[in-house]
Amino acid sequence: MPRDIPLGNGKLLITFDRYYRIRDIYYPHVGKENQTVGHPSRFGVWVDGRLSWLGPDWQISLKYEDGTMVTRVEAHHPGLQVTLLCADAVDFHDPVYVRKIIVRNLADRQRDIRLFINQDFHLYESDVGDTAAYEPKHKTITHYKMRRYFLTNYMANGVIGVQHFATGRKEVEGAEGTWRDAEDGRLEAGPITQGSVDSTLGIYLTVPAQGAQEAWYWIIAGEDWFSVNSLNKKIEERLPEYYLLRTEKYWRYWLNQDCINFGELSKKVVDLYYRSLLVIRTQVDDSGAIIAANDSDIATQARDTYSYMWPRDGALVAHALDVAGYPQLTRKFFRLCSQLITPEGYFLHKYNPDGSFASSWHPWVKDGEPQLPIQEDETALVLWALWQHFERYRDVEYITPIYAPLIKRAANWMVSYRDPVTGLPKASYDLWEERHGVLAFTCSAVYAGLMAASNFTEGFGQAGLTDTYRRAAAEVKAGMDRYLYRKELGRFARMVTFKKNGTLENVDPTLDASLYAVGYFGVYEPTDERVVQTMNALRDRLWCKTPVGGIARYENDYYHQVSHDVANVPGNPWFICTLWVAQWLIKKATTMEQLKEAVPLMEWVADRCLPSGVLAEQVHPHSNEPLSVSPLTWSHATFVQTVLDYLEKRTSLDRCTTCHHPAHPFRTRKTNKPLCP
Repeated sequence: MPRDIPLGNGKLLITFDRYYRIRDIYYPHVGKENQTVGHPSRFGVWVDGRLSWLGPDWQISLKYEDGTMVTRVEAHHPGLQVTLLCADAVDFHDPVYVRKIIVRNLADRQRDIRLFINQDFHLYESDVGDTAAYEPKHKTITHYKMRRYFLTNYMANGVIGVQHFATGRKEVEGAEGTWRDAEDGRLEAGPITQGSVDSTLGIYLTVPAQGAQEAWYWIIAGEDWFSVNSLNKKIEERLPEYYLLRTEKYWRYWLNQDCINFGELSKKVVDLYYRSLLVIRTQVDDSGAIIAANDSDIATQARDTYSYMWPRDGALVAHALDVAGYPQLTRKFFRLCSQLITPEGYFLHKYNPDGSFASSWHPWVKDGEPQLPIQEDETALVLWALWQHFERYRDVEYITPIYAPLIKRAANWMVSYRDPVTGLPKASYDLWEERHGVLAFTCSAVYAGLMAASNFTEGFGQAGLTDTYRRAAAEVKAGMDRYLYRKELGRFARMVTFKKNGTLENVDPTLDASLYAVGYFGVYEPTDERVVQTMNALRDRLWCKTPVGGIARYENDYYHQVSHDVANVPGNPWFICTLWVAQWLIKKATTMEQLKEAVPLMEWVADRCLPSGVLAEQVHPHSNEPLSVSPLTWSHATFVQTVLDYLEKRTSLDRCTTCHHPAHPFRTRKTNKPLCP
């Protein structure tokens, strides 16, 4: 089930499913630990002797307030004649989650309406040894274990403090949890429970006929009893609305929405651009780790998640953030990378949010021979993105301390990690983590990484290294000319493999969306006929020939495959793959008419996001339903990057005929008027 709404601040991340149930609470890192391990914390309404938990019986709209990270949720139950209007926020600074609840009574008589909020914690991602305790002085319920504390509280009828509650056991000896205790409209207390526990809070309201009442609920995260109670005292003094309002204003200020001229792009594209920036921010940890996705439902299939930092994904997301104007985030990412790179000069498969080496399925031995369990594009693209960052911001004093440990170390390794016969990078795993060989995408990334390193060394006055890196890059390109461009195909191949003596063993002709890289990272011009042939074949073969449309990853993609009609559905459409085609169209455009060919693909993406603006990894080729994880940080970053690529190219093409300055520069605070009168 997708996570329709994420809320976070770099330390605390909370996600909701389509039924407005809290499903994931990540703390103290974005992506680690998940203090619920995906178990739903239910929210229900009891009225007229009946309790209904929010779910399929409810009509639920999950959205955000425009331009900020505060939700706008409406839940209506026709049978109960009740509507809930809710606003949620994770405070922009403190580890505090706040929910405002307005209960509307649609009946023509006054009624007692009770809200029940269940809390299903699994602290440290385990249900062993938790405690849920009621503290009578401040009337709070706190779940705790070791250094993880989660205090919960509410305000109703003008009074702060939990009045009705239950703590109890769950998932042991048939116990389902205290949410079952709420179904008769009452909670049977139980001031403390240890082991595998949950808790439920009850908020009792008297709501006039056709009237409304308001309540507030909050969760405070911390590492000890004192810190959460100290924050709770602040909330009691300031009132929870203070945190909601300041967070709303902060994110509006952060977005800086008045600085871009989007021209003819539609409102839905513009709205998704801004929403994507906010969603990306929820997936970035304060340590600098850019997490791929935080949707724990994926664990039910693979018993693992996407809650990791892949250096490749992180580099591409960082580049989008840099172009969008958020270098304060990307500097943390690059600094973290300088700390994570191995002494030899490469990145491993993926990392936990705290920087430790994460789970992997890439082996250290293949066919009885040792190998590096890596995807070399991850190392290369960090250097490429770092150079893009430096070109834009020229922050020499930032670059200097990471020049040797990151840039030179990675570049020296990439120079050495090549086949002496072909000049190409040695075999590694592809960006999809599925096959091992010499990939067109990897080669393109390595070329870009080496050129980036040569630019840095030139600036630092190390001409010898500059020559070494550029010569190695040229040899990679020559190898691509010789081995990866295939005349018999009339385009580039996805992958080649070589025998131990350096002779060609196999050519993988599969059309793969990642082939866009040959014309994106500077190896070839996007108008090079070989690139054009490749991209045209890709567009024709990988476009899903259903009413949904979109570009698949590659021919006969098995991942979450829902159709074996490969001729019409080569694979499920992916947002990033569809946008890669748009990026190529933008790069090769020499006229405004050619540039506008990319717009329908951006519109395609905007039409298929969730109502909240969240983008999944892929969508069902027949129903448009989100598939795999949601949100996927890479999807949102690629959309941001594509919009910015489009606007930058429009600025370069659309020039005043008199002064030749950009007629409509896209970064402006004032007007769409030309620069010259």
